[in-house]
Amino acid sequence: QVRLEESGGGLVQDGGSLRLSCAASGRSTFSRYIMGWFRQAPGKPREFVAGISRSGGTDYADSVKGRFTISRDNAKNMVYLQMNNLKPDDTAVYYCAADRGPGENGLVFAKVAEYDYWGQGTQVTVSS
Repeated sequence: QVRLEESGGGLVQDGGSLRLSCAASGRSTFSRYIMGWFRQAPGKPREFVAGISRSGGTDYADSVKGRFTISRDNAKNMVYLQMNNLKPDDTAVYYCAADRGPGENGLVFAKVAEYDYWGQGTQVTVSS
């Protein structure tokens, strides 16, 4: 099992930047997990933002491509989401997710149902 804790959310103006962090803890080896970031705005379903494979391959939602960057530091058991040029539509609670997945190291998961472990979320608010 793995426990996830997000941090770094806050209030930022349109065009601003934030860096979210997700700290993983538990008995399992962090490098074995496929990691992802999702977000959920009020009244909307949780949606995929970015994912990173065990080997560092990445995938992004079209709405954030070119603005957001996901990365991981296996030595520190951390995954990050650098968010630049933020827009009011990016306002949401952001969640970190993890899953052991099958054996292929290049896999990235983009669906809520594919992840077994979730953090509590961190609020990101972008003002216009």
